[in-house]
Amino acid sequence: MSPSRFSEDALVEQPALALLADLGFEVIDGFSEQFGSQHVGAGGLGRDDQAEVVLRHRLRPKLVELNPELPDSAIDQAVDAIVLDRSTMDPTRANEAVWTILRDGVKVTFTADDGARVTETVRVIDWWNSDNNEFLAVSQFWVVGPMHKRRCDVVCFVNGIPLVLFELKASHRAVEHAYTANLRDYRDTIPQLFTPNAVIILSNGSDTKVGSTFAPWERFGDWKRIDNEAEPGVISLETAIRGVCEPRRLLDLVENFIRYLGRPGGLVKVLAQNHQVLGVNAAMEALQSVQTREGRLGVFWHTQGSGKSLSMLFFTQKVLRREPGNWTFVLVTDRTELDDQLYGEFKDAGAVEGHVQATSSANLRELLGQDHRYVFSLIHKFRPEQGHDMPVCSDRSDVIVITDEAHRSQYSTLALNMRLALPNASFLGFTGTPLIAGDEERTREVFGDYVSTYNFRDSIEDGATVPLYYENRIPELQIQNENFEEELAAILEGAELDEAQDRALARRFATEYQLITRPERLRRIAADLVRHFVGRGFLGKAMFVAVDKATTIRMYDIVTEEWQVHLGELRERASGLSELERAGVDAQIAFMESTDMAVVVSQAQNEIDDLAQLGLDIEPHRRRMLDEDLDERFKDPNDPFRLVFVCAMWMTGFDVPSCSTIYLDRPMRNHTLMQTIARANRVFPDKENGLIVDYVGVFRHLEAALAVYAAGSDGADGSDIIRDKSELVGELESALGELVDFSDRWDVDLELLAKAEGFEFIALRDASMEALLVDDETRRGYLSRSDRVRKLFSAILPDPKAGPHAGVVGVARNLAEKIRSLDEPPDLSAVAGAVSELLDRSVGAQEYVIRAAADGSDADAVIDLNTIDFDALAARLAGKKRSSARRMASDLGRRLEESARRNPSRLDLVERLRTLIDEYNAGSMNVDEMLRRLQALAGQFSEEEQRTIREGLDEPELAVFDLLTRPDPVLTDTERDEVKKVAKKLMATIEDRLVFDWRKRSETRERARVIIHDVLDELPEVYDPDIYDRKCEAVFSHIFASFFDDGHSVYDAGAPADLQPPAPRPPVAGSDAATAVATLDVDEVTKAVLEQISTDAAFAEMVAARLIGKDAFFAVPSEELIAQDETFEVEFKSTARWNVVESRKDKRMEDAVVKTIAGFQNADGGTLFIGIDNDRNPLGLADDCAVVRPANLDGFLNWLTEHLIRAIGHAATMRTRARFEVIGGHDVCRVDVARSSVPLRAQMSEKADVFWVRMSNTTRAWPDPEIEQYVKDHWG
Repeated sequence: MSPSRFSEDALVEQPALALLADLGFEVIDGFSEQFGSQHVGAGGLGRDDQAEVVLRHRLRPKLVELNPELPDSAIDQAVDAIVLDRSTMDPTRANEAVWTILRDGVKVTFTADDGARVTETVRVIDWWNSDNNEFLAVSQFWVVGPMHKRRCDVVCFVNGIPLVLFELKASHRAVEHAYTANLRDYRDTIPQLFTPNAVIILSNGSDTKVGSTFAPWERFGDWKRIDNEAEPGVISLETAIRGVCEPRRLLDLVENFIRYLGRPGGLVKVLAQNHQVLGVNAAMEALQSVQTREGRLGVFWHTQGSGKSLSMLFFTQKVLRREPGNWTFVLVTDRTELDDQLYGEFKDAGAVEGHVQATSSANLRELLGQDHRYVFSLIHKFRPEQGHDMPVCSDRSDVIVITDEAHRSQYSTLALNMRLALPNASFLGFTGTPLIAGDEERTREVFGDYVSTYNFRDSIEDGATVPLYYENRIPELQIQNENFEEELAAILEGAELDEAQDRALARRFATEYQLITRPERLRRIAADLVRHFVGRGFLGKAMFVAVDKATTIRMYDIVTEEWQVHLGELRERASGLSELERAGVDAQIAFMESTDMAVVVSQAQNEIDDLAQLGLDIEPHRRRMLDEDLDERFKDPNDPFRLVFVCAMWMTGFDVPSCSTIYLDRPMRNHTLMQTIARANRVFPDKENGLIVDYVGVFRHLEAALAVYAAGSDGADGSDIIRDKSELVGELESALGELVDFSDRWDVDLELLAKAEGFEFIALRDASMEALLVDDETRRGYLSRSDRVRKLFSAILPDPKAGPHAGVVGVARNLAEKIRSLDEPPDLSAVAGAVSELLDRSVGAQEYVIRAAADGSDADAVIDLNTIDFDALAARLAGKKRSSARRMASDLGRRLEESARRNPSRLDLVERLRTLIDEYNAGSMNVDEMLRRLQALAGQFSEEEQRTIREGLDEPELAVFDLLTRPDPVLTDTERDEVKKVAKKLMATIEDRLVFDWRKRSETRERARVIIHDVLDELPEVYDPDIYDRKCEAVFSHIFASFFDDGHSVYDAGAPADLQPPAPRPPVAGSDAATAVATLDVDEVTKAVLEQISTDAAFAEMVAARLIGKDAFFAVPSEELIAQDETFEVEFKSTARWNVVESRKDKRMEDAVVKTIAGFQNADGGTLFIGIDNDRNPLGLADDCAVVRPANLDGFLNWLTEHLIRAIGHAATMRTRARFEVIGGHDVCRVDVARSSVPLRAQMSEKADVFWVRMSNTTRAWPDPEIEQYVKDHWG
């Protein structure tokens, strides 16, 4: 089997493209795209450059076809409106603006033939007939952003507009990597692609997620079914493509299942989930056959947390758009908070105009008699005037009544009134809970059968909600009445009691009520609650549900007291611990100190006096409820209001995704119980599950409710869907045993690892990591088992039974994180910060670091890794071949891609690396062969990086030269020299023409094209017209992608990290160190050194002394060095570019800087001051800054870095360190230069390979015959 069959391209991308082709898409490979309208239909995409994401040359002909009656001027206006630059807008608002004109058309005004001004709407997409649109899928789609260039896997276009973005990963990579590593980056670097985007699909072939344009990872969901809910759910890329991208379904999704909601944090784009699309379309089918249903559209049962309110919105909006009629929707609930929540959702979506929320029965009748699209009301407002029958408010048949929580409101006298008021209306019932026996028949009479079902189990399996766990923490309680809980639950069912009912309740259950509310019991619960709340694995928000209002307030008071008790205990414990050991306790203390709590209960007459008689003060609580926006504070995950005490409020229609725990001390059953516990099942980042803590014994009611609530469509019992948390302890032990056994098979002893400390732990962990990287199947097997253990452990906390497993769980998680980090850039920020602090004490602040532009590291020291004892570290790192191979491949991949952005001809190296990785993952080579090939590829890359010196070209010139000579034509040596001259002339001519915003302005863009065509016209005759045209386009595309609108480019030292040139670290040829470097990952070496620096102060001091010298010239203040005049270690230069005498730029000045720095490196290092004359007078850098771009200190530093890279190479430039200082009122550049560990030759403006050496206070070119002896004497 060919290894290439295991690649991302072969296993994922190509099958996806083949399926898209089957569905009716034209498929084009955009890797080597041809630009301009002339290439459309011949492999061209239909755009003029890579910054364009709308294919203008496909869009315009389609608009003409869809709008044949409109003149060209109208079409041009529509095109301009679609491609308008919206970069200054909020991204979501820009996306909404484009979606609106795609959906509703573009309003244009033009002058008709008779001279009249006419306003018409230009259709952009034919939503009714998909065959009238053009569907295009482009693989390898290049996009140039403001400062970056990215290549997208697949983009799907409708009429030239990019509506769908695919980000694909190889099957061995987690699909989340497509989000974290690619999509998040694309949103920042190529933002224009997301302005018209509708849908994003992430996949590794088997695991596939679908989400909206700006959705966080948690909001990407499975797309498991294509046409209806009866299909077996299949998670696959094929299912997602068929369900989302089939042309008819794609148009339906974009037209009818996208909404924009105004939220406190800004506008939010929402894309319907799979179950919402299927449910709404099922309801639409019911509406189309409503006459045979006698107005009964059915019951829409979607479990709490799955987005019922949005489903109502999608349904009503689709009816208004697709079904003829003057529709009115009456949305009915039976609780004020539900009414407010539903009304607010529709208002946030912009669907509601004016105030259409009924304030009274009379106002409801008035609203129903008027022509409104929406009317919101409580069912209690369907009441006639006293002594009268319910009047007919509207006899229209285009009225749809939608009731929320239909099981509670459909069969009472009020529901009959609703029928009388709207006799010809259709009825659709929404509910988050199933119809319990006894309710079902009465519900069918009003609504009909289920039209869509999405139960508790479905939502958990789809990830629409998180799993819920049950924890029994019932204190001992002696109650004689065995039916107490059920009878009390029946009384409490449905609504909060008023004060009179509270007193009646207390009288009826005098003994039992006294027991459940007695202070001793409440205090035990409070003490338990405080410790449980603080010790949970996920510290989400929590609700405590009490039996009545008085108990709610009393419980708040007792918890407040116990809170201080536990806080005192933690402080006392912390005082006896070491600084390292107390970190966890300090975190708990900080959490408790910052946490706010509140009571939320409904108002009632005489509440102050009634509660005062019970020794309770409600006034401060009521004041907070009136003065503070407590519901919004509780919804805000960053607000310290984390614990709320309620008895009936906030238990329905109140969504707080960060709420993870419900403490129940109120008997409940059926719908009320399910509604309440569902407060904890919303999806939120890092929230693995919700937890129901039972203090009163609701479990048997929970089982009974779940038997129906989570039952499958096949009638399977759902009572096991919420797990008892105590069972998880056994499950954790079983999962841990499986993980330990799996690890043992690969000689990884997790229990031994848990007991190890310090360097022993690091050594064992790294050896374990190496063993688990034997192949990709083993790696994935370990990670999946480790993740399961971590989730179970987090769910069990703070149960003490989790304690004995903490050590093994901790090391298993640490090991998993280290394995995952091999595919990510190493994060050394914490250690680097400590090193920076150490070095700053010796070197000083306010510095700029001259470094290789592609390294991207924040180098805070002049560190030459060749000075490290690699032999010693090699012994320590022996046996790390697999992790080294992964890191080397990851690092080399980043460096190659960065380099390819600077020179597109290097893309073949990128592809070769990808093929190599695919072969390794396919198991077609062992790790030794992988390392050998990686080292060979790295060597070729280093050779490629040195071509600037060999060819006598700088990086931009070399990129143009390569584009002109690769892969064709075949050139003689003379012709190659002619092409070099053309490349140099082009860059010298064009760079100064690339002014601010040059890419956005058509005239400057075209001027650049003209310059390229004019200069390339001087190419040798071997460039025939066809080759010439291709080369002109390739060069323009490269310059367009590489030179930004703000005057910077990918070649600047300050370019974005992903665009900076890589920094190869060449060892001394033939040395032992060269062998060590060739077989070790330098990142691994650096990490090992930094790990010891962070823990070993003596070693850190030694490193500082070794690298920069505590008393060396690096640490000497500038004033002291300048006072000594020029010495062996100090040199002054008045300027670096400007000839003061002749008033012009002068290569001799530039050469003098290179000469001095190369001389210092070949001797013992030193310091160069630029802006100080030979008499030690500060002159400043004004003259030099005037001839760089931008004309400031940053521009000077960028030029200096690039100049040094061209002259002495990346590695040597890494040994220099520059900073600006103000001396005598002038800006002066101080360049500290470290001694080189290898002989260094410099490329001067008129001579190559000059060997400079510092002698006394001058720098001399060393005679060729004596260089060998000097090298031997100096380096050994």
